[in-house]
Amino acid sequence: MFIELHILQNFAPSCLNRDDTNTPKDCIFGGHRRARISSQCVKRSVRRYFGEQELLPKENLAERSKRLIGHVAELVAIKNNVELAAAAEAVKAALGAVKLSTDSKKPDETQYLLFYGNHELQKLADVVAANFESLRPKPAEVTEGGKKKTAKQQKSEAQAAVTPEVSKAVKAVLEGNKAADVALFGRMLADQADLNIDAACQVAHALSTNRVEMEMDFFTAVDDLKTRADEVNAGAGMLGTTEFNSSCFYRYSNVDLKQLTKNLGGDTALARAAVKAYLTAAVNAVPTGKQNSTAAQNPPSFVFAVVRKSGLWSLANAFETPVRPDANGGLIEHSITKLDSYWAKLAKAYGSDAIIATGYYSLAETKPTNLKDHEVDGLSQLVQSVLTALPEGQ
Repeated sequence: MFIELHILQNFAPSCLNRDDTNTPKDCIFGGHRRARISSQCVKRSVRRYFGEQELLPKENLAERSKRLIGHVAELVAIKNNVELAAAAEAVKAALGAVKLSTDSKKPDETQYLLFYGNHELQKLADVVAANFESLRPKPAEVTEGGKKKTAKQQKSEAQAAVTPEVSKAVKAVLEGNKAADVALFGRMLADQADLNIDAACQVAHALSTNRVEMEMDFFTAVDDLKTRADEVNAGAGMLGTTEFNSSCFYRYSNVDLKQLTKNLGGDTALARAAVKAYLTAAVNAVPTGKQNSTAAQNPPSFVFAVVRKSGLWSLANAFETPVRPDANGGLIEHSITKLDSYWAKLAKAYGSDAIIATGYYSLAETKPTNLKDHEVDGLSQLVQSVLTALPEGQ
């Protein structure tokens, strides 16, 4: 069972997602330059929206950070009434037992970003607290030759001293299945492949339906405390340039309900809650890049959801030839018409037997003709229609 989401969203002049040269991301599609918002940027916005709008309980959300050692150590220190430094060393030993190493240059951070649910981190703190005496740091020792052991030697010995029972308990809690965002977007750990989680959600790069031209903004900043005596040095206190564009984006994503439920340990109620949260956040979340200077807070103009048993259709090829505004309509209207026409062609060519339900809502006066019988009043009705179409108990 799959849920697909197709969105048309027209943004005012902005730079929502930029590259290493501070320029809005773009790409070539259909032989024409298009504006682009990366899938990573979209997913980050969705994840933040989960928490900001409290769409899911905190225990069902995750943290992605190199600084999880300190976070867990605080919980251990409070629980066992011990010093934070000692708690942190115990946490490092526990993580090291399952091959999650610390950074060689920053020993208070993990080697790479870890993506773990708050529920898992609390359980990890419980395991470390319960086994603190066996995990707590030992005094620095010397070798048989009288030389002080290196930090690497001490670290290796501390990890080796962790009992198999503790290692097993640590690994069990880190396998976790309560974080909806981890279940949706997956997790990859190079050093511990059996803790990896296959993502249940695919998110495409958002592409503009129109051909894009980058524009340049030359800006100046005035020094408010500059006096008349300084007028011999006429000019602004600061000047610079920034690039931006304005585009109508096609956004596509899908959720594999079976994989999502599996990732959540078979919890169908939590899976439904995750689907509801994802649909809500995917439509409402907006990237934050340069928003203070552009305020491109433009909700989608067209949202189309599909529930299907199998097969997945991105409608990006509807826009292989860029959309152009004319006397008959703007980018949004023509993008809706192209999407609607391409959907009908796919359904005719490949069949629609696998499609269980469809629904859309539109802010534009132009309405799709092939989807005319599937219109709903807004996002809440669209989300409810998707949940209703899912099998009982899923």
